[in-house]
Amino acid sequence: MRANPHARPLVRCHHAEVDSTVLVVDDHAGFRSVARAVLESEGFRVVGEAADGAEALACAEQLRPGVVLLDVQLPDIDGFAVATLLAGGAGAPDVVLVSTRPAGAYRRRLATTSARGFLSKADLSGPALRRILGRG
Repeated sequence: MRANPHARPLVRCHHAEVDSTVLVVDDHAGFRSVARAVLESEGFRVVGEAADGAEALACAEQLRPGVVLLDVQLPDIDGFAVATLLAGGAGAPDVVLVSTRPAGAYRRRLATTSARGFLSKADLSGPALRRILGRG
């Protein structure tokens, strides 16, 4: 069945606060600080930071962010495992994995992850994050 060509296009509505809340997870405080500054200057609201996987899971449960910016290499649980655990919960956030390594270094794991996408830390920006989330 074809859609009516005269119908008005669907408009995706997102509650701005839900869409723009971010939890930044990285074991390097310097990157967390830079990520916070970049994202907040570009319209996101960083609601928390975590330095490892266990802290990320606890913060995500408590803060209920819309997005988790998640480093692949953490000192306790790797980011892929954290993404899987986050995806299993009710009201699961959108997870975007980040790393200093290129996506090709994780090709196999990225093909099967529950995360929405991957972003190089060097390419972190509000517009890049929105593109991965399908909001920009």
